[in-house]
Amino acid sequence: MTAPYIEVAELLLRLKNCVVLTGAGISAESGIPTFRSKGGLWEKYDPTVYASIEVFRKDPSKYWQIRGDFIRDYDSYEPNAAHRALVELENLGIVRQVITQNIDGLHRKAGSRRVVEIHGSLREIICQQCGRTYLAPNIPEGNPPHCACGGVLKPNTVLFGEQLPPEALEVAIRESSTCRVMLVIGTSAVVYPAAHLPVVAKQHGAKIVEINIETAFPDADHVVLEKAGTAMARILEAITSRRTD
Repeated sequence: MTAPYIEVAELLLRLKNCVVLTGAGISAESGIPTFRSKGGLWEKYDPTVYASIEVFRKDPSKYWQIRGDFIRDYDSYEPNAAHRALVELENLGIVRQVITQNIDGLHRKAGSRRVVEIHGSLREIICQQCGRTYLAPNIPEGNPPHCACGGVLKPNTVLFGEQLPPEALEVAIRESSTCRVMLVIGTSAVVYPAAHLPVVAKQHGAKIVEINIETAFPDADHVVLEKAGTAMARILEAITSRRTD
């Protein structure tokens, strides 16, 4: 096993108290398109049109055009090796919190218990008129789909122009400022305030480990340029072997 994986494994074993920040890159190996990387969703669709709250209120069909198929196929998407490795690290007492920018729900589906979804989740679809909640993939037909009361349905996610849930952001900042290691996986680091969380962690003395196919954090203490599933599986293997030696 190569040195970067061993170094990261030894760091996690020594310091524990690890908080994880994940972005779209961790779910790419589950078949979910990323947003800002080459070939990503925002190359095809302008997010200020297809994913803004202002446009949604005027024409929700645009949002449902890019999200409807995913929501209706929700059960077909499964966690990958990276999600599963984080569950194991939580069980080993190394990872204490996952903070995710993703709205796909795969961390919870994998079995992670302590997850804060700062941009919400596509699992819950809420009627904008009566407040009824539908659970993906069980939603009415239509683009956009409507509730039985006639109201438009909207996933419980944060669109451009909306504020992050204050409780989720509070947890994210608190966890980032008190961890000893932050594992940053598959994020482009351009969406704030999530992109500031590694800065918060580093300012409070945490070590930053970045796992990505290209680096987004020049100040990271360790960088592993690899797909999330491959990297996390090897790091978990290195940790497991050292615990049983």
